[in-house]
Amino acid sequence: MKKGYIVLIVIAVIVLSIFFWFKGAYNGMVTMREGVEAQWSNVENQYQRRLDLIPNLVNTVKGYAAHEESTLTEVVEARAKATQLRLNLDQLDEATLQQLNQVQGELSSALSRLMAVAENYPDLKANQNFLDLQAQLEGTENRIAVERRKFNEVARAYNTSVRQFPRNLVAGMFGFTPKPYFEATAGAESAPKVEF
Repeated sequence: MKKGYIVLIVIAVIVLSIFFWFKGAYNGMVTMREGVEAQWSNVENQYQRRLDLIPNLVNTVKGYAAHEESTLTEVVEARAKATQLRLNLDQLDEATLQQLNQVQGELSSALSRLMAVAENYPDLKANQNFLDLQAQLEGTENRIAVERRKFNEVARAYNTSVRQFPRNLVAGMFGFTPKPYFEATAGAESAPKVEF
C-alpha cells in the first residue's frame, strides 16, 4: 500500500512538473509575442507620423515651387501607396516586410527629391513653416530607425525562444512562428557620393 502511494506521488509530481513547464513555456512565448506586437505598433506609429507630415510639407512647397509639379505628384503618389499598405503582425513574413520596405523606400526617395527641390528656392528655405516641417520629418526619420532597431531586438528574442528545443515543440503545437527582421535597404552599405 505504501509503495502505491509513493508511485502515485511520483507520477503526480512528474505530471505537475510537465504541466508547469508547458504553462511557463506557453505563457513566456505569449508575453514575447505581445512584446513583438507592441513594438510593431511603435514602428507603424512612426510611419503614420511621417505620412501625416507629408500633406503639410507638400502644401508648403507647392506655394513656392508650383512648377515642380512632377516632384510633388511623386511624393503624393508614394504617400498614397504607403497609406494603402496595412499589415498586421500575423501577416508579417519576409515577403510582406520586403514589400513594406520597398513602399517606404519609395516614399523616402520621393521626400529626398522634394527636399532637393527646396534647395532651389531660397524663400522656401527661409519659410519657418517649411523649416519646422523639415525638422519634424528629420526627427521622424530618426524615430523610425530607432523603432525598427527595437523591433529587430524584440523579434530576435522572440525568434530565439520559439526556435529553441524543447520550446519549439510547444511553439509548433500552438502556432508561434518566427518573425522577420528589418534589413538595411539596398545600397545602404556604400556611402553616398558628395560633390560640391
